[in-house]
Amino acid sequence: MSIVKLNNRGVKNATAFGSAVTSLGSMVFIKKLTASSSATLSFVDGASSVVLDNTYKEYLFTFKNIHPATDQQSFSFQVDTGTNTNYNQTITSTLFRAKMFEDGSSPFFQYETGSDQAQGTSFQPLATEIGNGDKENATGYLHLFNPSSTTFVKHFISRIQSYSGSSYPTSQDNYIAGYFNTTTALTRVQFKMSSGNIDAGDICLYGIA
Repeated sequence: MSIVKLNNRGVKNATAFGSAVTSLGSMVFIKKLTASSSATLSFVDGASSVVLDNTYKEYLFTFKNIHPATDQQSFSFQVDTGTNTNYNQTITSTLFRAKMFEDGSSPFFQYETGSDQAQGTSFQPLATEIGNGDKENATGYLHLFNPSSTTFVKHFISRIQSYSGSSYPTSQDNYIAGYFNTTTALTRVQFKMSSGNIDAGDICLYGIA
């Protein structure tokens, strides 16, 4: 019989794990896009080796050192279906933001009204107030669940940490969740800034097997 011995908060010894543990799945790399003064970065199913179909029921986007060309911008995304390129699917979402200033003054955690949507069709902010200074950037991830479903709405969850080094240098955590209110399969995902280009940064797409 398999035994897992616990020592306080950690696993001290394990001889074996059951199938429920060993079949959790793995990340499969699909595509990397690198920004270079890019107005948008788009992942389209079937184009340039991109997969966004029923091969996987969960897709993960990772963001590394996303840097806007224009100061104090929001990094945002939208999706579309079929061959449509309007990127205006209906969204209901929430956004919470935690912030700490480098001098330790006035930390806060708050619901971000104005960045949420209630059956809206705008691009959804994933991180706000990203500066364009030399050290400023945003890094994090976005999970998109079951985008090819023709039965359910399409849920997403994101967390992005950003650094703003303007007049009041800050660390900022952005927590976003919501859904696209469509039962049509999604085929494309697009990222952009609220204004100006994405000056630099990498976005990688993975399938969760």
